Amino acid sequence: MDQSLIELFLPEGILEYFQVTSVKKKEDSFQISLEEKNIIPGEYSGQKLLSKGFYDVITVQDFPVRGKACYLKVKRRRWTVEDTGQVVSRDWSLVAKGTRLTEEFASFLKAVHRYHASKL
Repeated sequence: MDQSLIELFLPEGILEYFQVTSVKKKEDSFQISLEEKNIIPGEYSGQKLLSKGFYDVITVQDFPVRGKACYLKVKRRRWTVEDTGQVVSRDWSLVAKGTRLTEEFASFLKAVHRYHASKL
């Protein structure tokens, strides 16, 4: 899978935090599966975190490609703070404030974060 080619179809900066796990071309759509990398969130850098898998996959519709719908299947990671047992995940609001993310990508990640927060 050519990452540099796939990157053209994704929000700018997404591959800094996610890796592409699959790309499927269907008759009327493309599906790009993304899995969050195991990079400890900066706000927890002084604590010992244990990777505890992922939240359920959510599907976000992105801009169409060549007249076909484009769906991003996003798999976000979660960690447990070893000392407290608290389950945590990356706070995309914090990431968007101080990084090189585009507004489009920051808005996308905030929407993903709000979706998970509403499910808790």
